Amino acid sequence: MTALTSPAQSRPVATIVPEERRCPFLPNLFGERQFLIAEHTLYSLMGWLSPEDYNGGFWDFYELDGQPLYLVPPEKDRYRIACDTNGFEGEVSADAAGIIATLFTFSHMSFKAQSDHLADGYQRLFDYACEHPDASAILGAID
Repeated sequence: MTALTSPAQSRPVATIVPEERRCPFLPNLFGERQFLIAEHTLYSLMGWLSPEDYNGGFWDFYELDGQPLYLVPPEKDRYRIACDTNGFEGEVSADAAGIIATLFTFSHMSFKAQSDHLADGYQRLFDYACEHPDASAILGAID
């Protein structure tokens, strides 16, 4: 699948990864050597960011132009996010919550493993987040 745009919408839109292509998503997103640790880190960070709303579950995977981009948590349409390290508190869409948690994961993982793959993934997602309808909340949460 490719990103979809319409005349009224000039920003690219990530698309959900179909079930038959989920298996290689995490290794492609975080790298073969890091994906298991990154997956656990992502779920743990989401629990830290949204302890009142996040209870685990089956996440959706999103890609842009055939490249893995981020994960979206299940179950809720909106999540309350609180980040003790920068004082951010707010309620965001599940999509924005997933972007926030994935960006935090890329950042956290980059301290453990110097990797161009992780840096490229972070930058690709950051660029996408800057064009997201919830950009101000996403950027506030990761600041």
